[in-house]
Amino acid sequence: MYSLILPKANSAMMSLFLEHVAQEYAGYFIVMQVDRAGWHGSKELVLPENIRLLAQPAHSPEVQPTEHIWDEVREKYFHNRVFEDMDAVEHRLVEGLNALRAEPERVRSLTYFPHFRTVA
Repeated sequence: MYSLILPKANSAMMSLFLEHVAQEYAGYFIVMQVDRAGWHGSKELVLPENIRLLAQPAHSPEVQPTEHIWDEVREKYFHNRVFEDMDAVEHRLVEGLNALRAEPERVRSLTYFPHFRTVA
Protein backbone atom coordinates (compact mmCIF):
# COMPACT_ATOMS: atom_id res chain seq x y z
CA MET A 1 0.00 0.00 0.00
CA TYR A 2 1.36 3.39 -0.95
CA SER A 3 -0.07 6.76 0.03
CA LEU A 4 0.80 10.43 0.02
CA ILE A 5 -1.06 13.21 1.79
CA LEU A 6 -1.07 16.11 -0.64
CA PRO A 7 -2.49 19.63 -0.33
CA LYS A 8 -4.87 19.41 -3.29
CA ALA A 9 -6.63 16.95 -5.56
CA ASN A 10 -5.66 17.96 -9.08
CA SER A 11 -3.60 16.83 -12.06
CA ALA A 12 -0.31 18.12 -10.65
CA MET A 13 -0.80 16.26 -7.36
CA MET A 14 -1.93 13.09 -9.14
CA SER A 15 1.16 13.28 -11.36
CA LEU A 16 3.33 13.61 -8.25
CA PHE A 17 1.63 10.61 -6.66
CA LEU A 18 2.06 8.52 -9.81
CA GLU A 19 5.73 9.50 -10.02
CA HIS A 20 6.30 8.31 -6.45
CA VAL A 21 4.44 5.05 -7.03
CA ALA A 22 6.37 4.45 -10.26
CA GLN A 23 9.67 4.91 -8.44
CA GLU A 24 8.66 2.80 -5.43
CA TYR A 25 7.60 -0.06 -7.71
CA ALA A 26 10.09 0.51 -10.52
CA GLY A 27 10.45 -3.21 -11.21
CA TYR A 28 6.73 -3.63 -11.90
CA PHE A 29 4.22 -2.67 -14.54
CA ILE A 30 1.22 -1.26 -12.66
CA VAL A 31 -2.38 -1.13 -13.78
CA MET A 32 -4.09 1.26 -11.38
CA GLN A 33 -7.86 1.45 -11.18
CA VAL A 34 -9.13 5.02 -10.77
CA ASP A 35 -12.51 6.67 -10.59
CA ARG A 36 -13.57 9.28 -13.10
CA ALA A 37 -12.34 12.33 -11.20
CA GLY A 38 -11.29 15.01 -13.68
CA TRP A 39 -7.63 14.91 -12.74
CA HIS A 40 -7.41 11.15 -13.45
CA GLY A 41 -7.97 11.73 -17.16
CA SER A 42 -6.62 15.25 -17.57
CA LYS A 43 -4.38 16.12 -20.51
CA GLU A 44 -1.98 17.66 -17.97
CA LEU A 45 -1.58 14.35 -16.13
CA VAL A 46 1.95 12.92 -16.42
CA LEU A 47 1.74 9.15 -16.63
CA PRO A 48 4.97 7.22 -15.90
CA GLU A 49 6.06 4.52 -18.35
CA ASN A 50 5.35 1.69 -15.91
CA ILE A 51 1.78 2.75 -15.00
CA ARG A 52 -1.49 2.51 -16.89
CA LEU A 53 -4.76 3.83 -15.52
CA LEU A 54 -7.95 1.82 -15.79
CA ALA A 55 -11.09 3.95 -15.37
CA GLN A 56 -13.83 2.25 -13.40
CA PRO A 57 -17.45 2.54 -14.50
CA ALA A 58 -19.14 5.81 -13.55
CA HIS A 59 -21.06 5.95 -10.25
CA SER A 60 -19.65 2.65 -8.98
CA PRO A 61 -17.51 3.23 -5.87
CA GLU A 62 -18.23 -0.32 -4.71
CA VAL A 63 -15.83 -1.67 -7.36
CA GLN A 64 -13.00 0.68 -6.32
CA PRO A 65 -10.70 -1.12 -3.84
CA THR A 66 -9.50 2.18 -2.37
CA GLU A 67 -13.01 2.95 -1.14
CA HIS A 68 -12.70 -0.02 1.23
CA ILE A 69 -9.48 1.45 2.63
CA TRP A 70 -11.21 4.80 3.25
CA ASP A 71 -14.16 3.03 4.92
CA GLU A 72 -11.76 1.24 7.25
CA VAL A 73 -9.84 4.42 8.13
CA ARG A 74 -13.07 6.37 8.73
CA GLU A 75 -14.53 3.64 10.93
CA LYS A 76 -11.41 2.95 13.00
CA TYR A 77 -9.76 6.37 13.22
CA PHE A 78 -12.43 9.02 12.67
CA HIS A 79 -15.65 7.58 14.04
CA ASN A 80 -17.38 9.99 16.41
CA ARG A 81 -14.32 12.23 16.79
CA VAL A 82 -13.84 15.99 16.88
CA PHE A 83 -10.45 17.50 16.03
CA GLU A 84 -9.04 20.84 17.08
CA ASP A 85 -7.50 21.62 13.70
CA MET A 86 -6.46 20.18 10.34
CA ASP A 87 -3.04 19.21 11.70
CA ALA A 88 -4.78 16.89 14.16
CA VAL A 89 -6.89 15.42 11.34
CA GLU A 90 -3.78 14.84 9.24
CA HIS A 91 -1.93 13.28 12.17
CA ARG A 92 -4.82 10.86 12.78
CA LEU A 93 -4.99 10.02 9.07
CA VAL A 94 -1.26 9.22 9.03
CA GLU A 95 -1.75 6.96 12.07
CA GLY A 96 -4.53 5.07 10.32
CA LEU A 97 -2.70 4.69 7.01
CA ASN A 98 0.52 3.59 8.73
CA ALA A 99 -1.37 1.03 10.81
CA LEU A 100 -2.94 -0.41 7.67
CA ARG A 101 0.35 -0.42 5.80
CA ALA A 102 1.83 -2.48 8.65
CA GLU A 103 -0.88 -5.11 8.05
CA PRO A 104 -0.59 -6.20 4.40
CA GLU A 105 -2.94 -9.15 4.95
CA ARG A 106 -5.59 -6.76 6.29
CA VAL A 107 -5.17 -4.51 3.26
CA ARG A 108 -5.43 -7.54 0.99
CA SER A 109 -8.63 -8.67 2.72
CA LEU A 110 -10.15 -5.21 2.25
CA THR A 111 -9.13 -4.69 -1.35
CA TYR A 112 -8.97 -8.11 -2.96
CA PHE A 113 -11.11 -8.50 -6.04
CA PRO A 114 -10.77 -11.76 -8.01
CA HIS A 115 -10.17 -9.88 -11.26
CA PHE A 116 -7.06 -8.19 -9.77
CA ARG A 117 -4.01 -10.41 -9.73
CA THR A 118 -0.29 -10.08 -9.39
CA VAL A 119 1.45 -11.72 -12.31
CA ALA A 120 4.99 -12.82 -11.61
